[in-house]
Amino acid sequence: MIRYVLRRLLLAVLTLFVLSVVCYGLFFAIPTDPAAVSCSKQCTPQALAGARHKLELDIPIHCQYLRFVKGLVVTREYQNKTGPTNFLGCPEVGAKTAESYACNAPCLGYSYARDTSVTDLIAPKLPVTVSLTLYAAVLWIVMGVGAGILSALKPRSIADRIVMILALAGVSLPTFFTGLTIQKFVIDQGFWPIRPEFYSPFTQPWYFIQAMFMPAFVLAIANAAIYARLTRANMLETLNEDYIRTARAKGLKERKVVSKHALRAALTPLVTIAGLDIGALLGGAIITEKVFNVQGLGFLVVDAVTNLDFPVITATTLLAAGFIVFLNLIVDLLYGVIDPKVRLA
Repeated sequence: MIRYVLRRLLLAVLTLFVLSVVCYGLFFAIPTDPAAVSCSKQCTPQALAGARHKLELDIPIHCQYLRFVKGLVVTREYQNKTGPTNFLGCPEVGAKTAESYACNAPCLGYSYARDTSVTDLIAPKLPVTVSLTLYAAVLWIVMGVGAGILSALKPRSIADRIVMILALAGVSLPTFFTGLTIQKFVIDQGFWPIRPEFYSPFTQPWYFIQAMFMPAFVLAIANAAIYARLTRANMLETLNEDYIRTARAKGLKERKVVSKHALRAALTPLVTIAGLDIGALLGGAIITEKVFNVQGLGFLVVDAVTNLDFPVITATTLLAAGFIVFLNLIVDLLYGVIDPKVRLA
């Protein structure tokens, strides 16, 4: 088991490294000068050179990347004097200047559009998106799995057909359409209270539930529809297995057959999908946050793209990728615990 865990950890670190290199390289290749964006229309050659030095854009790209990685673990100093060049061809950080800026670890870069560290911008947004995602995950698992079980226990019934029609509609409708529809006909008509502020689920749980219910519900609809169809298919397949017939032949009550035998086997494959879906949702709740004016990471990303704020875009992209890699690692480890054969694969 230890070798399996170490192997998965190494793979996760390697994946994050490759993603970070690709992200950094792609944004560097974009034909837009970040320094020119930072000094707006009144940019003189001297101001442009000063902005490049301030943002450390006047050193080779591999040196910028190495400083970015180093800043994740130690404090990074911006706008210092340039020291001698090291064996990698990168100028060392020299003495501080009057305009030096310290970005405490984990430093995710410096936003030239907002003139502050990216970490300070992300820190207040992250809890909003994380809590919204987890809220949506609870809703889609409860709605999707519950509807799938109900549908599988009564196949080809009226309830089954209604659930499948709703599931098809949930998958087909885009998030912005359901979000705007709920915004127009539910919230604007006063059927649900408007709470524009973010409330902590730990200190003000009731206000949090009220404020985040509609955004979480919209996020949950598409996934709940998919989970309903998957749960139904898995349950129908499991209920036709020989060991289920044996359990029924022994005289076990139907409730025990379903809850103790069929449900466990049918839901195990969903563990993998749930982990990846939650990770993907953390980085993809942009439209819902914008529709409901939720001040999370999605809101920050939209502003960063509008202002060509590449350090913020890079950091949020890596953060979203990191969530998916981390949750994939957790799922792999859980699978290794559930099924020992997986450790040998």
